[in-house]
Amino acid sequence: MKVFIKFDFNSICNRILEEKLDESQIKYRILGFGEVEFLSAVSEEQIKKFTDLLHPYGITIVENQKTILVQKIKDLIVEMVFTEDVTVNVKSSVYLAEKLNHSYGYLSNLFSEVTYTSIENFIILQKIEHTKQLIISGQLSLTEIAFKLNYSSVAHLSSQFKNTTGITPSAFQRIIKKRREIASQNQNY
Repeated sequence: MKVFIKFDFNSICNRILEEKLDESQIKYRILGFGEVEFLSAVSEEQIKKFTDLLHPYGITIVENQKTILVQKIKDLIVEMVFTEDVTVNVKSSVYLAEKLNHSYGYLSNLFSEVTYTSIENFIILQKIEHTKQLIISGQLSLTEIAFKLNYSSVAHLSSQFKNTTGITPSAFQRIIKKRREIASQNQNY
């Protein structure tokens, strides 16, 4: 039997952080996604233990100010793209500038300098990943997915999907459908 799982990245990451901070015996307060304040002095040994506990999950402590801001940009984009809240229907440049209290021009230049790609490209990649998840869940049509992710049309979504993945969303849907049929047939034997 095969099941499809929806992830809430914020909840998962916060849960891991809480568990590993508790395990490291560090007093803390989670300020926001990817931001933790230590409430007491923390020894190098505690930081090392905490860092080692996070490593298997692909979570690292960021110390450089530029890298921290770029990580905040990435986190906000993921939050913006994957949110279920339909009220987040504002231009990404405005959203990022307001949330981070910097001009979008500054954020865009910094992001490109650190990651060697643009904010726009990162947003497209996140939207395509979310589109894949929504197609796999099978609960929304392509028209509904395009609307949900603020595309001007299904054609625009399809164009970006194909440019990113090499196949159209419809072809991706057919592949998923075929895999489910094969999995179902294999279960019957």
